[in-house]
Amino acid sequence: MQCKLATPRVPLPLAAAILILGAAACTSLPVDPEGTLDRVRGGTLRAGAVENDPWVTVEGGDLGGVEVRLLEEFAAGLEADIEWTAGSEQELFGALNQGQLDVVVGGLVSDNPNSLHSAFTHPYVTSQVVVGTPPDLKDEDIAGIEVSVEAGTEAAGVLVKTDAVPVFVDDIAEASGAAAVEKWLLDDLELEDTGVRLLESDHVMAVRLGENGWMVELELFLLERPGEIQRLIDDEGAL
Repeated sequence: MQCKLATPRVPLPLAAAILILGAAACTSLPVDPEGTLDRVRGGTLRAGAVENDPWVTVEGGDLGGVEVRLLEEFAAGLEADIEWTAGSEQELFGALNQGQLDVVVGGLVSDNPNSLHSAFTHPYVTSQVVVGTPPDLKDEDIAGIEVSVEAGTEAAGVLVKTDAVPVFVDDIAEASGAAAVEKWLLDDLELEDTGVRLLESDHVMAVRLGENGWMVELELFLLERPGEIQRLIDDEGAL
């Protein structure tokens, strides 16, 4: 029997969840050749964390952030403990691909080159870098306006191609006036969204390639929580 999946007209996270379940129903149930889900359930979830505020934060040796809190909740639902390993992307993806970790987080985006050797979940939230201005500067046209942006970032490269006047800074939190910032920072910096979007990134988590049952379990957990995820971003993003 052939099975075709139609994309329903529902919000993206829910639509993705329906497609995941539909794909499983059309074939056989997703399996884990290495038995990851069965091992983690009631056992230990081995998680790798790349520092990247607000997704993963490290303060005094303690891990926090949006994705750390999400994985803690996910593990609790599986009655599992978490064993955290902090490190660089290179180190952690090497460990993941060798089966020493079960998941890697750290604000990863869907076009990350490590997707060639690891499995990425469906995007579960989209972040944006926007141009924000003080309330007294209501003109949405940024042509000729000085806009602060952190030097050496992708946003800086995009901003220089606009008609704005880039002002390069080391820390955007210390800038004054208009600024190119993650959208979740607008309120904290007392800026208003101009509607100018410089970047848009789809965020994912990484698991070991082939562990499909494990990945589906994680995907469904994430896609069922859009409101909670946004609240975590708002909480963790506060300066």
